[in-house]
Amino acid sequence: MSDAGRETVRVGLGARAYDVLIGPGLIAEAGARLAPLARSGRVAVITDETVAALHGEALAAGLAAGGLRAETLALPPGEATKSMAMLERCLGWLLDLKLGREELVVAFGGGVIGDLAGFAAAVLKRGVAFAQIPTTLLAQVDSSVGGKTGINAPQGKNLIGAFHQPALVLADTAALGTLDPREFLAGYGEVAKYGLLGDADFFAWLEAHGPALKAGDMAALVAAVARCVAMKAEIVARDEFETGDRALLNLGHTFAHALETATGYSRRLLHGEAVAVGLGLAFEMSARLGMCPQEAPSRVAAHLAAMGTKARLADIPGPLPDADALLALMANDKKARDGRIAFVLADDIGRTRVVRDADPAMARAVLAEALAARD
Repeated sequence: MSDAGRETVRVGLGARAYDVLIGPGLIAEAGARLAPLARSGRVAVITDETVAALHGEALAAGLAAGGLRAETLALPPGEATKSMAMLERCLGWLLDLKLGREELVVAFGGGVIGDLAGFAAAVLKRGVAFAQIPTTLLAQVDSSVGGKTGINAPQGKNLIGAFHQPALVLADTAALGTLDPREFLAGYGEVAKYGLLGDADFFAWLEAHGPALKAGDMAALVAAVARCVAMKAEIVARDEFETGDRALLNLGHTFAHALETATGYSRRLLHGEAVAVGLGLAFEMSARLGMCPQEAPSRVAAHLAAMGTKARLADIPGPLPDADALLALMANDKKARDGRIAFVLADDIGRTRVVRDADPAMARAVLAEALAARD
């Protein structure tokens, strides 16, 4: 197994600590990497139909090379798969396999599959081990790390779930080359988030190297994924169960989750696109509250626009609810306390904090103006 051109990030959680391996060629080595975690010699792979078609044979070969036999369930792609019905389907399949606690569930795909398969592993027999093999940029930099698992509800995003840490994460950056441009750019919203929430130098690096990332430069991809994962690992190690600092990782997400709910978790708006739009709205709100420099929102918007991702409400096709309705959806956010919306807002690029006493009227005004710009 070669680690040349790769990075390893340790998520330090005591007895639940694990490594995130980042770089090309890891799918081919999956069997050797996972064999110590799958003592029975069998793994249960949960994936989606798109990933199965693109990478299923490569994963099966990689697992077999390490002496592992795979049982595979391929689900429909898309955010709608993060549902109670699909959770029941996963659990029924795993139970039919008579999966023992000495065996391993493998989440093979993007953030939807990682969240769903991880949640199934969390509740099956009160918890079985699982590993993440993320295949999208969004999953590699964010959702595969940190142990948040779950599904969506009609009332809102990620409202049903559990914390369940993976035993290992294999982020094969070569898999990113098979993403369509829209999926890649959706993931970039989460990449930009990390620079904005806590590392101004990294955001400046992204401004300089964003075109190389978009062009598939492998060294740049490994560096960007590793920096994002390292930032998340540091925060998760301090606050595994989101009682404090971990809420910073939701920069842009309070707006984003409301927009995803409003668009029915459909392909009208991918999660990473919603995050990118939410980043712009959060910085605009911060500037209007006098928290951050007035030029910060325009810098954020300019970079996201230069990368070509959705960055404004005007970029979302189809109708949207009015500002009051969006604000009501934001009140369902899991960070809300005593009916008050918790906003992650910015003092500047690279400096953010959770604000629980912000006037929601300011959020409403920002939304109303952004909605008006769609007309």
